Amino acid sequence: MKGGHDLGGRHGLGPINPEPESEEPVFHADWQRRVFGVTLATGLLGKWNIDESRYARESQHPADYLKNSYYENWLVGIEKLLVQKKLITEAELENLTAQPNSKRSIAPPDKNQAMALLNKGGPTLMNPSGEPSFAIGETVRAKKIHTQGHSRLPAYAQGAVGVIEANYGCHVYPDKNAQGERVGEYLYRVRFSSQQLWGSEAENNEVLVDLWQPYLEPVSGLSE
Repeated sequence: MKGGHDLGGRHGLGPINPEPESEEPVFHADWQRRVFGVTLATGLLGKWNIDESRYARESQHPADYLKNSYYENWLVGIEKLLVQKKLITEAELENLTAQPNSKRSIAPPDKNQAMALLNKGGPTLMNPSGEPSFAIGETVRAKKIHTQGHSRLPAYAQGAVGVIEANYGCHVYPDKNAQGERVGEYLYRVRFSSQQLWGSEAENNEVLVDLWQPYLEPVSGLSE
């Protein structure tokens, strides 16, 4: 990829060189398959939501997050959540030995229950509490935000100007959902030019990013 497309919009990490999807295996090692399985199994306990699990991975030290591979970060997140939710103790995690404790006992779903839960998914559509702030065709800017919590606003999009292309309706707002607060915000598809995101040397492409309403601000006097 040309134009200095840095990982996550972070300068200094070098360009991304992804493997072709047709050639990349789903898992590069068997331990990754097991971490994926444990992630699903613990998630079915219903003790946290998807945004809490994402934040658990993100909230480790930045150097560790960058050092770890994709599934190593997943494992860190699982371990953190299991301790935070008091399903295991720090000592049990360190020793890899669980101690019997009836107060922590949770009956896991059986195979049929697990398949039903996975097929059901987690609907995110919610009833709106007001009118949308932006119209299709309106020019907007992605805010520059500084948060210690979870956010689905990519760093590379912050400060960039784009155009509202679609309104998906009101959906669970991940920033609040990661804190255990289920509230809804309008979700839009925003079209950006690659030059807006990565500078004038980037290839001349359009990039579509789904962004929640609190991530956006109006740009006066500009519209399609």
